[in-house]
Amino acid sequence: MIRLIALDIDGTLLDSEGRIPDANREAIARAIDAGVEVALATGRRYDFARPIFESLPRPLTLIVSNGAIVKTREGQTLMRSLLSREVARSVLTQVPEHRASAAVVFDRECEGQVVFEAIDWDHPRHARFFAANRPFLSEVRPLEECLTEDPIQVMFSGGCLDMRALFDRLQTMADGFSVALTEYQHRDFSMVDVVTAGCSKGSALRAWSERRGLARAEVMAMGDNLNDLQMLEFAGTPVLMGNALPELKSRGWPVSGRNDDAGVAQAIERYVLKGSGLRA
Repeated sequence: MIRLIALDIDGTLLDSEGRIPDANREAIARAIDAGVEVALATGRRYDFARPIFESLPRPLTLIVSNGAIVKTREGQTLMRSLLSREVARSVLTQVPEHRASAAVVFDRECEGQVVFEAIDWDHPRHARFFAANRPFLSEVRPLEECLTEDPIQVMFSGGCLDMRALFDRLQTMADGFSVALTEYQHRDFSMVDVVTAGCSKGSALRAWSERRGLARAEVMAMGDNLNDLQMLEFAGTPVLMGNALPELKSRGWPVSGRNDDAGVAQAIERYVLKGSGLRA
């Protein structure tokens, strides 16, 4: 019987317009009413995920920043794995050609959560992110000077080919850190997140499941992107979205509907409610 569902947000819970299909919201409510714990597992920061989780039923567990932070819906930190500031400084030094897209992310209140060296508020690729997160952004020159405490992560963003090359390069020199890649090929946009060694959505889901006394067989995970890989590998029931990347589909895991077709609701009905005999 599945007792914990871990759901990615972008490309999984949300449709291509960034909305939660009503069927997904209703299925999550039914699962919670039936006693199943629901966790959102996302690369987003807590505050960037807030508009999403606040529109969903209570209670929810939040695995944010690609597994570096686990919080309650109300913001209480339950688990935290920070990146050493020395490692963060070393990463920035070794890839200076990506400095323009680099940001350092901290577990802070409001301003200074995300620090850039310079912010181009009208950037064609990043303007929407900047506008949505304006209260949380700041600038520090040179960027390394912001490292007065250990951050959550160092983040890079850009076109898919450039970010894939950066991801591959960072993996070869990884010392004290792990690297997560999230690709949106239809938008030619990718993000590379540098987090502390061993940190991922999967490691956080494993640790949280152990804390809750749950076996892998009692966990279902759903995702569509490369940063969901370790989470899907851990779950006893891994389910891919119909819009998942081919690299994930090659694993042979079950595939639900696309995010635009409420694939999350379809999977919850099949594997959690109907499959287990649970009914709200």
